[in-house]
Amino acid sequence: KEMVDYIADYLQTVHTRRVYPDVQPGYMRSLVPDSAPMDGESWEDIFDDVERVIMPGVVHWQSPHMHAYYPALNSGPSLLGDMLADAIGCIGFTWASSPACTELEMIVMDWLGKMIGLPPQFLYSLSDGKGGGVIQGTVSEATLVSMLAARAEAVRKLKEQVPDAEESDITGRLVAYCSDQAHSQVQKNCVVALVKLRQLDTDEKGRMRGADLQKAIDQDRQEGLIPFFVCATLGSTGACTFDSLEEIGPICDENIWLHIDAAYAGTAFICPEYRYLMKGIELAHSFAFNPSKWMMVHFDCTAMWVKDNVALQQAFIVNPLYLRHENSGHAVDYMHWQIPLSRRFRALKLWFVIRSYGISGLRDHVRKGVRLAEQFETMVRKDTRFEIPAQRILGLVVFRLKGPDSLTETLLNRLNKTGKMFMVPASLKGKYIIRFTVTSQNTAEADIVYDFELIQKVFWCCFAAFCPF
Repeated sequence: KEMVDYIADYLQTVHTRRVYPDVQPGYMRSLVPDSAPMDGESWEDIFDDVERVIMPGVVHWQSPHMHAYYPALNSGPSLLGDMLADAIGCIGFTWASSPACTELEMIVMDWLGKMIGLPPQFLYSLSDGKGGGVIQGTVSEATLVSMLAARAEAVRKLKEQVPDAEESDITGRLVAYCSDQAHSQVQKNCVVALVKLRQLDTDEKGRMRGADLQKAIDQDRQEGLIPFFVCATLGSTGACTFDSLEEIGPICDENIWLHIDAAYAGTAFICPEYRYLMKGIELAHSFAFNPSKWMMVHFDCTAMWVKDNVALQQAFIVNPLYLRHENSGHAVDYMHWQIPLSRRFRALKLWFVIRSYGISGLRDHVRKGVRLAEQFETMVRKDTRFEIPAQRILGLVVFRLKGPDSLTETLLNRLNKTGKMFMVPASLKGKYIIRFTVTSQNTAEADIVYDFELIQKVFWCCFAAFCPF
């Protein structure tokens, strides 16, 4: 009970805490003994160390003045769902290991797919079991799972055509594609999958275009390479740009797997007015987004859907006797849909959140975040010292000081040192930009005003004689 009260108080008062900690690497060494205790310690001593040891080094992601990265929100229903899941403690690798764990995930993923407007081919209940959704740990993991499935499919098809071909030779010629605005996880996953990656230049709006993709594919095929995978981004990390699915999709024929990374923007598709951004989604093979970002379902929770779950499972099926059960082959065993064997009961917190807020409540939440971002954008545009180099579409505004990059970099460093707000940079078409994301569901209009006034004050601190800090 003491910890539950502490958590509730923390979330209610997080706006009063310094957003970014004033510590240096290794700060905790002097606060914690070198060795574990021989005998158990009292709960009182452990609890006291939360404020003494942990909180001084915490970045407060739930603060209304946290604007770095993308959101990592939580909520009461989400926390309660995980409390129950942790108490149950099941590890749902197969249907038999905990039927409720598997069946709730199947149902809630169909719910969520309908909520964001996915075509029926992606939903288990509407595709005669051919498609379906699964909860992964991260979007990075979902991309890797899709990439490995695509690799296995490409190898299988080529060996059907050339039975004597060595798998290592085929793999060595496989090439994946993404834009220069795609998340770095795509590059990392290509390293893991042992395949080549080509990153394509984007247009003036930060979009990967169909003509550029087609040109790259044609060139690689002429050089003896095997295009097999495209990762398109809906809502890039740097500036929330959107690749052109309607152009990219038709290029990805039956031999090229099209995966969609909508990590942040996926939540916005709950609102019908933003679904134009996913036009062409019916051409994709897999799609993933993070309810653990904007949907108030705390980390970890990545929603992933595929059109062909058999193609996905063929890359991962390892089925020893001790994991088989009498319903094997007749029930979904999610261990075949992912890289790890074990999996948590993550569907509970997703179920709790959807039922608690409802579709209308989640739409209100998204629209509020966009409205606050519009407010910040308007304030920036009125200050002639700043420029906004990319169109704001959802809850992210990118801005910079006019002039050389060094000015913007200096401003950001000084802002973060105040500890009163936290933002991170990105690069867009060679320019250093600052990302301002509305992250907290508790952010209000007054917080946006406070943050922009702080930016203006720190500007004077950096570039004028008077400094209020």
